[in-house]
Amino acid sequence: MENIIEAKGLVKRYGDVVALDGLDLSVRKGTIVALLGPNGAGKTTAVSILTTLLEPDEGSATVAGVDVLREPAEVRKLIGLSGQYAAVDEHLTGFENLDMIGRLYRLGRKRSRTRARELLERFDLADAADRPVKTYSGGMRRRLDLAGALVAESPVLFLDEPTTGLDLPSRQELWRIIRDLVKRGATLLLTTQYLEEADRLADDVLVIDHGKAIAQGTSDELKDLVGGERLEVKVTDAETLPATREVLARVAVGELQDDERPRVVVAPVSGGAPVLARVLEDLDTEGIEVSDVVLRRPTLDDVFLALTGHVTQPEDDGSKPDTEGRGAA
Repeated sequence: MENIIEAKGLVKRYGDVVALDGLDLSVRKGTIVALLGPNGAGKTTAVSILTTLLEPDEGSATVAGVDVLREPAEVRKLIGLSGQYAAVDEHLTGFENLDMIGRLYRLGRKRSRTRARELLERFDLADAADRPVKTYSGGMRRRLDLAGALVAESPVLFLDEPTTGLDLPSRQELWRIIRDLVKRGATLLLTTQYLEEADRLADDVLVIDHGKAIAQGTSDELKDLVGGERLEVKVTDAETLPATREVLARVAVGELQDDERPRVVVAPVSGGAPVLARVLEDLDTEGIEVSDVVLRRPTLDDVFLALTGHVTQPEDDGSKPDTEGRGAA
């Protein structure tokens, strides 16, 4: 399939801070690509450039074949953007917000009003359509913001951490909506701090660190990069952690990880059940009481940590301009 989003050698500096350092990326038409990276990796800066909110210091980018730098107004006609924070006017009603966006896209009075009602129904907001947005819950505001990005039925959508701050049911509902958008023909580039989100939604995952792409592939392909399995051991007594690490080091095929959960040690291993049996026997011999043991395949969390040395955090890459707009024509 053709690439509908392409960027080559994107560089963006803020004084001595390099937010992007030669970033390359591509997104095939009709797919979802998740942009992952630690705090400060440059995810939001990349989205801001691709949606014409920022100009790069170096590099080039196209959206649907249109040059982002040479024809920004044309690019804005082709895209929808939902930023990290819901970009809605809380003093207007849900209907008025969507109707206003339709007018900004020059859809005309009749089409803007019709489209607003369609989207409110689709996003399960019809009952709250005539209430001020300041009375909406966080999940309702995020749904309204995403609806706003769809008013013009743009073929390319940019979603910058669309589910940040939402509870799990609200996130799952937005995942359903996002999948439906792709079934209807949209192409999505999304940034997320939730690795589970990338795992469930993305056709491809692009991992960036220090403004550079360091890995790209399907979720399974990235998991294969770190190989093997992960053996997680949770001990009853924290004082036995040093001895537990010694036991796991005998079978580990890489560096041990002290999990963020208390009293848990994770070891990359190879060999499956026989290795698990050996570890359990050695732990028993050492008199180490175990409360839980799990042998599993690598997750995107393991990939992320192995590739970047960081855990995911909310994006804050130093980007100066407001990135909450939609790029309305």
